[in-house]
Amino acid sequence: MKNNDILKQLNQSKKKTLTKAFIQGRIKAIDFGKDCQVIDMGEGGIVIGDWEEIKLALETFSDVIEKVHIENDRRNSLINLLDTKDINARIEPGAVIREGVKIGDAAVVMMGACVNIGVSIGSKTLIDMNAVIGGGAQIGAGCHIGAGVVIKGVISSPDAEPVVIGDGVIIGPNAVIMENVVIGDGAVIRAGAIVSKNIGEGEVFPK
Repeated sequence: MKNNDILKQLNQSKKKTLTKAFIQGRIKAIDFGKDCQVIDMGEGGIVIGDWEEIKLALETFSDVIEKVHIENDRRNSLINLLDTKDINARIEPGAVIREGVKIGDAAVVMMGACVNIGVSIGSKTLIDMNAVIGGGAQIGAGCHIGAGVVIKGVISSPDAEPVVIGDGVIIGPNAVIMENVVIGDGAVIRAGAIVSKNIGEGEVFPK
């Protein structure tokens, strides 16, 4: 995804606090508005939607509500998390992957990894624990992105070019890849390295 497309999507997105409300009471008598999803279970049910709409309905129709339990995992979020249930990849619990990310077949995203909007991950690539993949980064097939690696994104640097990583690249733990960098196929980045220049095919950095 190009910088302009990422920024356009962010600018056009409405901040939402996705909320689940578990309600005991006369749920049919409550108007939650057109954007909330209501699962009616008789004398109660589940409502999924933005907290501001749910909160208003709960206050307005408090006389028909006996009990309520609220759950939310975000506040004023611009971009939803990626729906991963039909992706042909291994994605471990605790990985945070935003909507707009593309994940290739047989890729692996480990727990604690954070993958931002506009990222593309090639087939059979491993994103290891606690790696941070910034917005717009393009990662090829068969790569190993080590634990704690940071790949700088372009959301906070709109004039920069996204990081491009070729096929079969190995990046050691805790390395940092700055924006504008292109890493060629088969390159190896040593653990802890800070990469601010292009790396050629098969090159080992630092030497």
